[in-house]
Amino acid sequence: MASRTGRPVAAVLTLGCKLNLADSGEIAAGLRSAGFEVVDQVCEADAYVINTCSVTHVADAKSRKLIRSMRRLAPQARVAVTGCYPQSAGFDAVRELGADFVAGTRDADKSELVRFLAAGAAAPAAPGESSPAPLAPGLTRAFVKAQEGCNDVCAFCIVPRTRGREESRPVEAVAAEVQRAVEAGAREVVVTGTQLGAWGRDLDPPLRPHHLISGILERTEVLRLRFSSLQPQDITPELLALWQDPRLMPHFHLALQSGSEAILAAMRRRYTAAEFLRAAERIRAAVPGVAITTDVIAGFPGETEADFAATLALCREVGFARIHAFPYSQRSRTAAARMPGQLGPEVKKERMARLLALAEELSLAFRRAHAGTVRPVLWEEEKAGCWFGHTDNYIPVYAVAPGQDLRNRVTPVHLGEVYHDGVRGTLPTEAP
Repeated sequence: MASRTGRPVAAVLTLGCKLNLADSGEIAAGLRSAGFEVVDQVCEADAYVINTCSVTHVADAKSRKLIRSMRRLAPQARVAVTGCYPQSAGFDAVRELGADFVAGTRDADKSELVRFLAAGAAAPAAPGESSPAPLAPGLTRAFVKAQEGCNDVCAFCIVPRTRGREESRPVEAVAAEVQRAVEAGAREVVVTGTQLGAWGRDLDPPLRPHHLISGILERTEVLRLRFSSLQPQDITPELLALWQDPRLMPHFHLALQSGSEAILAAMRRRYTAAEFLRAAERIRAAVPGVAITTDVIAGFPGETEADFAATLALCREVGFARIHAFPYSQRSRTAAARMPGQLGPEVKKERMARLLALAEELSLAFRRAHAGTVRPVLWEEEKAGCWFGHTDNYIPVYAVAPGQDLRNRVTPVHLGEVYHDGVRGTLPTEAP
């Protein structure tokens, strides 16, 4: 299938986390440099890249379904699969689903994937593209990987097996990629990693995340910078002091998982519930208007009703702007899979319902607390005559602006009526 430019088309489809988005961006850049036109949606194409997730059994099922679907959609196309699912299920199992090429999660694997697809499509090198572009045309937000792998041994998590040992990229390399994204038009860059708070501890001499952030700020012209995920032990005074720079967005993602001290210990998390709460308090004291978002697991083995109540209570006390809620998923080759006290699906379903209800309540409360304020919004896309974007503290905003092209612009916006999934925004040229 040739595009309007005459180039073969590659569809890069991504499941899972922000790290996968960064990896997909790297693959897409390599494919563009090799002569492909790259899209990020299901369509008829010459080649497909499916970047998979394996964090839960549901993610596994989605990965399998997408591989099979693309194989049926285009029997003659080349299908390449990468990401965490091949690492957990095995490469042979992925080939049996219809993949022509299977790659792991490391950069060398992704480079080999690009070479395989380029050879199969006989794609001509794109003129004037001697090195991969860091950002697809038209995107407003870029994802840059700073770190790969995890040395932690959380009882429920398969990611150390799928992503391998920790490996930090030098700050100079990360900053250079951020600057390339800025020069390509990105207004906002999200720095991501498997265990981002571990960045630097494998370097010589060892460094901490605040060294990475300050290095990016010093070396780049990035307008808006986000740091994807941290843990309470990463929230140091040196880190928080950097948020005096207005280029750092007032948004922290701290993975809680449970508010019960007993369950956190069973999960092998490296903090207590009390330490999590203190970290959240330090963030709120240092960063006005901050959004704190989190991940929570319901129904971990041995979780009692009192344990779950402690989780709900801590969530309410922190006042999260958003909760990513997951039922516990039993993953083979993890310690939690062998633990006594495995809970039945009905218990997990009931607790998930309560957790999701609280998540919606807290999200609405956070947005209502900002109604009537003015915050900067990065406009991302227009759909059905309505512009969509995010504030600096990651509130979704919708605005009607007839005749205006707001894409990839940052404007002050008056936040008004609260919707179920965002707020109504009014541009300064309109009456609030």
